[in-house]
Order: sequence, then C-alpha cells, then structure tokens
Amino acid sequence: MGAQDTICALASGPPPSAIAIIRISGPAVAEVGKRFLASGLPEPKRASLTYIYDTSGELIDQGIALHARAPHSYTGEDTLELYLHGGPAVIDHALRALTSVSGIRLAEPGEFTRRAFENGKLDLTEAEGVADIIEAETTAQKSQALRQLGGGLTEIYDTWREELTGALALIEVMIDFPDEGDVPEDTVRPILERLAKVIAEIETGLGDRGVGERIRDGFRIAIVGPPNAGKSSILNRLARREAAIVTDIAGTTRDVVEVRVILGGQVVWIADTAGLRETEDVVEAEGVRRARRAAAEADLRIHVIDGAAPSPPPGPIEAQDIVIFNKSDARPAILAPDGALPVSAVTGEGIDTLESWIAGFVSQRAASVEAPVITRARHREKLAAGLASLVSAREALAQDIGAELAAEDVRMALRQLSSVIGKVDVEDVLGAVFSKFCIGK
Repeated sequence: MGAQDTICALASGPPPSAIAIIRISGPAVAEVGKRFLASGLPEPKRASLTYIYDTSGELIDQGIALHARAPHSYTGEDTLELYLHGGPAVIDHALRALTSVSGIRLAEPGEFTRRAFENGKLDLTEAEGVADIIEAETTAQKSQALRQLGGGLTEIYDTWREELTGALALIEVMIDFPDEGDVPEDTVRPILERLAKVIAEIETGLGDRGVGERIRDGFRIAIVGPPNAGKSSILNRLARREAAIVTDIAGTTRDVVEVRVILGGQVVWIADTAGLRETEDVVEAEGVRRARRAAAEADLRIHVIDGAAPSPPPGPIEAQDIVIFNKSDARPAILAPDGALPVSAVTGEGIDTLESWIAGFVSQRAASVEAPVITRARHREKLAAGLASLVSAREALAQDIGAELAAEDVRMALRQLSSVIGKVDVEDVLGAVFSKFCIGK
C-alpha cells in the first residue's frame, strides 16, 4: 500500500443496483474534482448534482458528488464520494477513468479503514467493529459490533492500561529511589491493589466462556449417539434440507457434517457426527474420533437415543445438554428415559420443541455477559499473555524477588494490551485484520 497514493473503489453493493457509491481518498481528490466534475470540487459537506466526465470528455453519468476535507473524513484524508446510477457499465467506466490518472489506483481490501486507523480516526478494535457490522446477520451480532465500533472495548482496555501505567510508575519509584526518604511508605500495597484489580477484570473477561466470539462466529452444537439412531435425519430436519446422507446402513456418516442456521437470534452451527461405537474399520474409527472431538468442543450436545434399541447415551451428559428419544412414531414415548424429548425425524414430531430448546440455550448464553470484552481469538490470546505477565509481576512484588522483574512483566502486559487496540507496532496484525475487509472499506 502506497501511503501517498489516491485510492478509489466501489463502496456500495455489487451491481446492478439503484445507486452506486464510488469512494476516492487521498491527495489527488482536488484534481479529480477539477478534471472529472462539470461543477468542480464541491464545498466540503455539501452535496452537489453534477455531470461526471472522463479525461477524454466522454460523459460517465450524472450524479451527486460529496466532498470531505482532511481531517474531517472517514479516512482522515481528503475524500470524494460519487453517487452514480448502479449499472455495471457506469461503475466500470468511472473506475477505469479514475485509475487512468497517474497516482490514482484501486483500493486494496480494507484500505480505506486502514487509513482511518493510521490517521487516528479509529483504533484497531473499532476498525474490527467496522468489519463485524458489515458482516452482521443477527441483531446480537450488530449490537456487539456497534458497541465495539463505538469504542466500548477501547474504553475497557484504556482503563486497564491507565491502571497498569500507574502501577509501573510506582514500581519505577521503588527502583530509582530505594533508600530515599521521599518514597511513599508502603509503596507495594497500592501497586498490588492496582495489579489485583486488573488481574480480576481480565480473568472475568477470559472466563466469559467465549460468548463474544460465539455471538460473532456462531454457537457450536453437536448431534451425538450410536449408529442408525437417526442423527443425520434430525440434522436434515433442523436444516430444512437434505444436508446429510441418510441410509439404513450403520456407519454411513464418516465425517462431521455441519449446517448453519439462525436460532434464538443467534448464528448456530449444528454438526452431525459419526455413530459412536467400537470399530475395526480404520475410516469409521477416524470418524468416531472426530465425532468425540466435535462433541467435546461443542457448546451444547444433542444426545440421540435410538427408539428401536434404547440404551443410555455413551458419553457424559452435561447439565445443559439435550437428550432426545428418536423414532417416537414407531415406539411408544413411555420407553423414553425421564427428561428425554420424544422426537420423530420421519414425521417431524418434537422438532419444533427441539428448536425451541436450542434457541433458549443460545439466547440465555448470549445474554449471560452484558458486554463481552473478547470478540476475537486474537484478543483472547493477547489478554491471556498479558494476564500471565501480571500474575508474574504480582508474585515478584509479593515475594520481594525484585522490582526490576516486576516492572518488566508490567511492561510486557502493557504491550499485549496495546497490541489489541493497535497502539504499538503490529504490522503483521494490521495486515491480517484489514485483508479480510471488503474492497470499498
């Protein structure tokens, strides 16, 4: 990415559409207004209806131009947005004309938002919030993304950084003036109090059971049980399509088959798994291993009891798990164990209730944390590393091992927290974050 380049891109949906927005940002905006707009570059923040021509004088379209002057724009640079008719020919003509000018090129994915970050308009978590709100499919995802875009996470991380900066300053006093009379008495106690406060809050964040990440990426549910219990048929019922192959042959499902649905206002990934049994078949044994792994990693397990040959579920049942008694159309529900939901994958009996149980579970789990601190694995990794450093610093001070060691641990924790919001040199992190954006952002 050339910082001095002027970039342009389609910032609206793919054509054809009623309106297409061409976004331009960089030092050549004034030249674009002079060369392309019949009315010239409009006054900042004033929409202007104008004809747009290419450099050869051919009419591109009649549309609206909106100019913003640096630093009062999304990117912090001079920007120009052209609101044109959303036909493919218009869009192609406009972009070809713009990029024919020296110094103007097509934007790379996320480059507008990256420039906003680099120019101090957004921090890294807010920039990630931009990406999340674009991709949001549910109200919960949108609300979480808006909190992040609005600086909700930044405020939390800045509070922690402020506490740790204060603690580090007190530690430095201990190091620089160990025998001076002007060192406050009992200096260690307020340092330990600051560290304890931040440690407790980070531990709370890390102990959220991944709710923020689940809202963003989806809750995981695994259907488990013996072969031929009807797991694949139940998955198809929940998916409302034939997502998994169904036969009477035991061991048909060899791999984990996932479908994505919306239940309880949340994205939910439901996995059909291989039947759990001992087998000498190498391929089926691998399927069973993957089934057990999927069950272990799931937020919720649906244990399927085969109504034709009832037997207890083979795996451990946690409090939130669901047990269903399948084939209730052919077997009396009285055979179902206490608490098991009678279901028929053939007739659909009980499927609505099963969906309601799943929806209730994910809704309750999503509401268990009011404002999740962690929305990405990147955040969790940095927080865990920072927490380890703070615990080490606390031990060094409490055991009088050395203030110098404690200071270095606190600095390390500050670097980890700062890298979450992008206030340190994290070029590799920036590349990974912004490469996932769409072109016009």
